Amino acid sequence: MIYKRSSALFANAEKVIPGGVNSPVRAFGSVGGTPVFVKEAKGAYLYDEDGNTLIDYIASWGPMILGHAFAPVVDAVIEKAKKGTSFGMPTEIETKIAELAISMVPNIDKIRFVNSGTEACMSAVRLARGYTGKDKIIKFAGCYHGHSDSFLIQAGSGAVTFGSPNSPGVTQGTAKDTLLAKYNDIESVKTLIEANKGEIACIIIEPVAGNMGCILPLDNFLQKLRVLCDEHNILLVFDEVMTGFRLAKGGVQELYNVKADIVCFGKVIGGGLPVGAFAAKNEIMNYLAPLGPVYQAGTLSGNPLAMAAGLAMLTALNEDESIFEELANKTEYLHKGLSQVLIKNNVTHTINRVGSMISVHFAEDAVVDFESSAKGNNDTFKKFFHGMLNQGIYIAPSAFESWFLNNALSYSDLDKTIAACNTIFEVK
Repeated sequence: MIYKRSSALFANAEKVIPGGVNSPVRAFGSVGGTPVFVKEAKGAYLYDEDGNTLIDYIASWGPMILGHAFAPVVDAVIEKAKKGTSFGMPTEIETKIAELAISMVPNIDKIRFVNSGTEACMSAVRLARGYTGKDKIIKFAGCYHGHSDSFLIQAGSGAVTFGSPNSPGVTQGTAKDTLLAKYNDIESVKTLIEANKGEIACIIIEPVAGNMGCILPLDNFLQKLRVLCDEHNILLVFDEVMTGFRLAKGGVQELYNVKADIVCFGKVIGGGLPVGAFAAKNEIMNYLAPLGPVYQAGTLSGNPLAMAAGLAMLTALNEDESIFEELANKTEYLHKGLSQVLIKNNVTHTINRVGSMISVHFAEDAVVDFESSAKGNNDTFKKFFHGMLNQGIYIAPSAFESWFLNNALSYSDLDKTIAACNTIFEVK
C-alpha cells in the first residue's frame, strides 16, 4: 500500500506537535515506519488519507465496540450539539447515564464522571487515600493506569524496595508511595503488604491487562487479591477503562465474580468521546466533595456531548446482551485461525484471549506478566505488523497492546485477516 499523503502529513505534524503525535504509541516508534493518518471510519473499516481501506482491530483502543460511526451514537451527539456543547452546569442526561451504568455494574451505588481514564484512576487513588487515611498504593508492573505521576513508576531492585520514576517530572517523593508488584504473583503482593503494614491505601490493577498485551488473571488471582485486601483493610481498585462494558455488561466483576471497592471506567462508557468515570458504594463515594473532604472537579466533566454518546452506547449494550457473546465468538474464531496458521508455518507464538480482547505474543513460553511479555520477539512482531498493514489490516502498532474487536467485523473480515497472516509467514 502507498502512504505518500500520510508521510507528508506526518512531516508537517512533526513541525508543530511533539513527535508529530498527541499520544506516543501512534508514532510507530516500536515498529518503525510512518503513522497512518485516518480520514474517516465506518463500521469495521478505517479509510486513510491515501485512499486505503483498513480492517480495524484497535477500535480507537477499545470504545468502538459496535463499530465506527455507530448510528445511535452519532445521532445522539448531533442532536445534543444543536442544543449546546457545554454548560458547566448540571444536566438531566448525567443522571440518566449514571442510573443506567449503576444498574449494569455490580457493587456500585454512585458514579462520578470525568474526562479520561487517566483522570478516573488518579481520582480513584486520591479517594482511596482520603477514605483510608493511608498514603501508599500497590500497582503491578506492566499495568497502565494513565499518565498521572503516581502511576509512572518503574520497579525497584526487589519486591520490598520503592519504585523510582520512569519519566522526568515525576518526583522521588511521589515514587516512594507507589509499590510495584508482579502481575499474577500473589506472593509478591503479600511481601509488599508485610513490609508496609498499615500503610497501604489501595491496590490498583487492570483486572484483565491490556497494556502489556492481553494478559488474563490466573489461578484465582483476583479472588486472592480480594481476600488480602479484606484481611489488611486495603481497598481494591479495578481499572476497567478497557474492560468495562466490553468483556461483559458488568465488566470483570461480573465475568470473574469478584468484587472491587472502586471501579474506574473509560473507553466504551463514552461511546468514542473523551469520558472517564469512577464508582463505588455510597460509603466510599460520599467522601467526595461536595459531600466529603476529598476534592475532585472538572469543568467539562459530564458534558452533554459525551453523556449523549455514552448513554446511546450503554443503552445498546444493555438492551442486547448477545453482543458480548457474538464478540467473544468472533474473537475465538480469529484466535483459532491465527494459531493454526502460525503452527503450520512453525512460528513461535502464544495467543492470549478473553472476550473481545486478544494478543499474539511471539514468545516461547506462556505470557502471564510484564516480564514474560517482554521476552517476545519484537523483530517478528514488526514483520507481522507491517505485513498485516500492507494487506489492509490495522493492528496495534506495539507488541504491548491488546487488540480490540468490534462487532461490525464480519467473518469474511476475520478470514481475510487469517489469510494475511498466512501470507506473511508462509514457508515457500
